[in-house]
This record gives sequence, structure tokens and C-alpha cells, in this order.
Amino acid sequence: MEILHSTIKGTGKPLLILHGYFGMSDNWKTLGNQFSENHEVHLIDQRNHGRSFHAPAFNYELLVEDLHRYIQYHQLEEVQLLGHSMGGKTAMLFAVTYPEMIDKLMIADISPRKYEPHHNAILAGLNSIDFSIQTTRNLVDAKLAELIPEVGVRQFLLKNVYWIEKGKLAFRFHLKSLTENNPCIGDALPESTSFEGKTLFLKGEKSGYITERELPIIAAYFSKAKVVAIANAGHWLHAENPKDFYNSVVDFLAS
Repeated sequence: MEILHSTIKGTGKPLLILHGYFGMSDNWKTLGNQFSENHEVHLIDQRNHGRSFHAPAFNYELLVEDLHRYIQYHQLEEVQLLGHSMGGKTAMLFAVTYPEMIDKLMIADISPRKYEPHHNAILAGLNSIDFSIQTTRNLVDAKLAELIPEVGVRQFLLKNVYWIEKGKLAFRFHLKSLTENNPCIGDALPESTSFEGKTLFLKGEKSGYITERELPIIAAYFSKAKVVAIANAGHWLHAENPKDFYNSVVDFLAS
């Protein structure tokens, strides 16, 4: 039985944080430290990401079962669950599947609707890397730049590059599985499911993931949902405006 890798810090009520696609728990280290002043924070690597196990199979049902096993393994109760993007989809499906385990739910910049696959350039860039040729981070970055012009996106992806052995780089994520299973990343929450507990949706003011169009969809699944916009932030709202993001989450947890 494989248990997800995590970093646990602080004491108090458990606050579990799930990263997005191609991300890892380390992306949340700074905010995690802040949250840990009042909570027992679990920064979790989902399967095929970070330091968690690799597996050929990858979909939201499996991510939910991984999380369920993790919560049981650590004997957690009344969990406060925060997920960004792909992690938000995992969190939503977990909440409608195991509502009794959730005290409060927080979803960062994703809605329950289906999103068309849109990571083609990133996947093509990552799959163009040959670590026997791209033997330094600079060479990896230069190769990625041929297909991924955005410096910020490349910096985010390069956090996953590490020395697997002396002189040889590798990706932390399981690229083959993520490439093969990419279409499922945008899957909608199953119809006729719902969660009646307290829910906060945080949307980046400049992001297109949650717009007016998504509000009735959110309300249909999450009757107690509150939607808060994070100013001057796009899809990476927790990194682009961490102060407002932190304050919004803390206010919600205290309510």
C-alpha cells in the first residue's frame, strides 16, 4: 500500500494542501509555513508528482483514493482541504465522495466544469528533453524555450529537474503517465454530485478559469460556496498575490 509523500508542520486542526498539474508540495512551502502557525499543515505530493510514487494509471478517481488512504493512514479527522487547479479538482471530487471527512473545502482557481486539454506545448517541450544531451539546467531551459516562451512557466517546470545521480538530471514527475493521461486533467465533476459543507472558491482576478459563466455551475454542486477574487493575480494566484490569498484562506478558516 503506497502512501503519498508529504511534509507535515505545525499543530492544530489538519489543513491539507494539494498542488496543481506538474507542481509539487514544495511550491506551497512559504504559505505552508505561515498556515502552520495555527494548523497542522500537510503539504502533499499527488501521485506521479514530487516525491510521491509513480504509476502508469492516473485519473481523479485514483487521486481521490490516494488521498483517502493518506487521511486514514495519518488518522486525520475533520480535514480542511485546499487544492489548486488539478489539486482543486481532486479536492472537489474528494468532498462529494467523502463529505463526512471534510470540515471546510477551499478550491483555488478551478471550477467543476470540463476544461479542454491545453497543455500541449508544455508536454511537447518536456518530451523534447533528452537528459543525455541536456546535461545542465541551462541546457534544459534553452531546449524548453523552443516550445515554451513564457519564462515563468519554464521556471515552474524547472523546479522538477533534479540530479538523479552524479552528472545525470531527471524529472521528478512521471512524464510518460502525465502525457498519456493528459486528457483526463480537464474532466468535469460527475453530474448529480454535491457537497453541502462550507466551501470557498478563490479566483485569480486576471484568470479565465473562473468567470461569471462558472458561478451557476459552482452553486449547483456547492450550495454553500463563497467566491472570492484575488486582486492582481492570474491562475497562480497563491504565488502572484500570496498576502491576499493567505488572508482570504485564514478568514474563511476562522469563520
